[in-house]
Amino acid sequence: MNTRAPLPLIDPFARPIRYLRVSVTDRCDFRCTYCMAEQMQFLPKKDLLTLEELDRLASTFIGLGVEKLRITGGEPLVRRGIMTFFQGMSRHLESGALKELTLTTNGSQLARFADDLAACGVKRINVSLDTLEPGKFAEITRWGKLEPVLEGIRAATQAGIRVKINTVALKGFNEAELFSLVEWCGGEGHDLTFIEVMPMGEMGEELRLDQYWALSDLRGRLAERFSLEDLDENSGGPARYVRLRETGQKIGFITPLTHNFCESCNRVRVTCTGELYMCLGQEDRADLRAPLRASAEDAALVEAIRAAIARKPKGHDFDYSRAHVAGQMPRHMSHTGG
Repeated sequence: MNTRAPLPLIDPFARPIRYLRVSVTDRCDFRCTYCMAEQMQFLPKKDLLTLEELDRLASTFIGLGVEKLRITGGEPLVRRGIMTFFQGMSRHLESGALKELTLTTNGSQLARFADDLAACGVKRINVSLDTLEPGKFAEITRWGKLEPVLEGIRAATQAGIRVKINTVALKGFNEAELFSLVEWCGGEGHDLTFIEVMPMGEMGEELRLDQYWALSDLRGRLAERFSLEDLDENSGGPARYVRLRETGQKIGFITPLTHNFCESCNRVRVTCTGELYMCLGQEDRADLRAPLRASAEDAALVEAIRAAIARKPKGHDFDYSRAHVAGQMPRHMSHTGG
């Protein structure tokens, strides 16, 4: 009997794939202006992987060496029955195969689910929050209200879950809130990461350029008030971190446009329809739904995963230089998984 562990996933550039992001739905209860159209056409239910299929798919990746699993959407907590999936994934935490189970959320449902998430072994989450002003929050999300999100963040903290705030830097929208966001996160004990707006979805080139606030400029503004100490932290992810010496806060910068972060990429993404994207900024993808549904055995699924990882590119092509959006992806971020 062969009891050897399967060979781990290694891409053509000798990067081990340890991090999987799984979108469990393309639906969301917000309509953030940089993420999706207000009148979105969502996918038919039959196209989505069932929760059982998502469990099997994620478990297969974990068996191939994935150690970090992030659940995304859309808004993952609007998926009906989603806690059964988190409960299923907790078994991999208990076995030690999975080192971290986490999610990215808009926070709208957190007050309902924070305790359950903590019980499943979720120790930290990312909450997307671009403004602390209720009127502007309603404007950027179109349908959202700020107070339930803040209530959800408080509930997560009380449940023992560490919260990191993700803020998309938007020119002319939240520039004036830079220091108030930093101060609020510091007072609440949350880390804060700023993200450059990415060219995802058919939103119009003019809108993208109007929204784009380079984080090199944002960082320069922070440096006018704080002493920024670069941190030598690299989890294979896109963020680069600094510590504000005066407050001790950790601030992250995700800069796909002013700094290509691909050299240490250890992640891949699976959509809610079972498409595996080896790079957020490339269109190449692999269909995992077909082998998943074709057989109860995992051999064909594993073969499809390995073949896809063998095509993982070195990097993406996002570029806003010369007043033109290059490398724009037609698919919305809600489909790929935020």
